[in-house]
Amino acid sequence: MQQLRVAVAVSGGRDSTALLHCTLQQARPLGLQVLALHVHHGLMPQADEWQQQVQRQSRRWGASFDSRRLQGAPGKGNSIEAWAREGRYRALTEMAQAHECSLVLLAHHQRDQAETYLLQALRGAGVAGQAAMPAQRLRQGIQWARPWLNMGVQAIEAYVRRHRLRFVDDPSNNDPTFLRSRLRQQVWPTLLTGFPDADTTLAAAARHAQDALALAQEAAEADLSVLQQGEGLLCPAWLQLPSARRLNALRAWLTATGGSPPPQSLLDRLLHQLPGATQGSWPVPGGKLRLYRGVLLRLGAEVDAPAGSPLHLDLSRPGRVPVLEWRGHWQVQPSRSLGIRADDLRQLVARARHGGELFSLRPGAPARSLKKQFQASGVPAWQRHGPLLTTHDDRLMLVPGLGPEAAFQAPPGSPQLRVDWVPDAPVPTGRRQRAR
Repeated sequence: MQQLRVAVAVSGGRDSTALLHCTLQQARPLGLQVLALHVHHGLMPQADEWQQQVQRQSRRWGASFDSRRLQGAPGKGNSIEAWAREGRYRALTEMAQAHECSLVLLAHHQRDQAETYLLQALRGAGVAGQAAMPAQRLRQGIQWARPWLNMGVQAIEAYVRRHRLRFVDDPSNNDPTFLRSRLRQQVWPTLLTGFPDADTTLAAAARHAQDALALAQEAAEADLSVLQQGEGLLCPAWLQLPSARRLNALRAWLTATGGSPPPQSLLDRLLHQLPGATQGSWPVPGGKLRLYRGVLLRLGAEVDAPAGSPLHLDLSRPGRVPVLEWRGHWQVQPSRSLGIRADDLRQLVARARHGGELFSLRPGAPARSLKKQFQASGVPAWQRHGPLLTTHDDRLMLVPGLGPEAAFQAPPGSPQLRVDWVPDAPVPTGRRQRAR
């Protein structure tokens, strides 16, 4: 039987050292194995010494130890702090998964929470930002927990003195280059002089924001359950909501479809322009929003027809056939109607529109231009860019969005395959939410 494990993220500083020591004291009577996880950022000349100290201390106290060293450097436009947080979270995740540990403890305390709330408020963050750090969160199969989030810094200092714990002192904590360091060195002492309970009250404000965020998320989930049509947002029904719920639902929908919270400027523009619009387009990272027949959709970047020779395909068997050049795939599956005989799908050509193609939707119906057929079938312009399927002698067989040409439609109920063109989904461009 595998022994249960709990991991502690240990930088070697005062707070994480105290948490590791305290966790070991509590874990031994319960038979829990404690794992110390250390991330070497490679930013300070003393980092090797810190790693060695944490390793020696962990093993002396009876904890297992693992570490990772971050590679690379911050990219253009990315701060050292952001780069370090992203790398640290990634490294901790990899180590926890490697050791099959589903619980990682983080040593943030009440003042850390108060500082985070104040920094977010000064940046103009909304309720999601002011909610600061959650006490626990499940991410990638790992429960990230902050057991000391309501613990005052004085209590941790007293614990360290009582047990005579040795810890490292990172000089970057006093470096005014970093925003949080400036807050601690220049703002916090003055703030505590005028407001001695600032730690407690600001941390309480973060909890109020967490409650408000949870309520907003529940309201958005309830509203979107009736406002969504597939991946789209039904604007007529959305416009019937009160203004606050309208904004809340729009923010939640944009966050879910884009991978990160939308900027306030986009929300303001949509709230102002959507009520009077029948169609429209708004740029967003990685693509655009399009309003069509009352439905707001998020689309990826439009794909131009690839240059080069037409592609020869065999779609005579069920399955998924990727077409990298067109950023999508053909989905082939058995069907009882609107399909094509398998023999007709053995030797196909996928090509772009040349212009002048004629298409008939049903046997006996007149052949019309693709533009007119798209319009009659309500296919929006941005869904007309998939490759056409033709025979080797260039007879049009299938058009994405319209289906098979009447001449190739198999009789209903006979053996046949349905062929659908599926564009690749846009890749979310938002930053992954990071563990602190």
